[in-house]
Amino acid sequence: MKNRVTMTICGEDYNFVADESPEYMERVGSYVNEKMNEMLNVGKVGRTDAAVLAASNITDELFKSYEAAEKLRSQIKGYVDEANRAQAEASDLKREVFRLQQKLDAKNGGNGNRH
Repeated sequence: MKNRVTMTICGEDYNFVADESPEYMERVGSYVNEKMNEMLNVGKVGRTDAAVLAASNITDELFKSYEAAEKLRSQIKGYVDEANRAQAEASDLKREVFRLQQKLDAKNGGNGNRH
């Protein structure tokens, strides 16, 4: 279901239509407004230049977030691989304990005596 939200960005009203919730769209619009005003106030540039600079900064944030997410995915994969190796080693050790217990039981005549 498409939601419609009117937001003011840099003094201009914009109509947004999206599947996301109105609250989410308002957060997006508010963030863009904040970045635009930052560029207008700090950069002392016109509205078009501020839009390009804000878009560039937001894109930089996006790319850095992608890189951070990829690093986390890689780190998690490493942890999962390590856990799988540890689990396989634990299974091997359990089999070895079982084998040694059977050998010990056989040596003791199978009477179940354990020392």
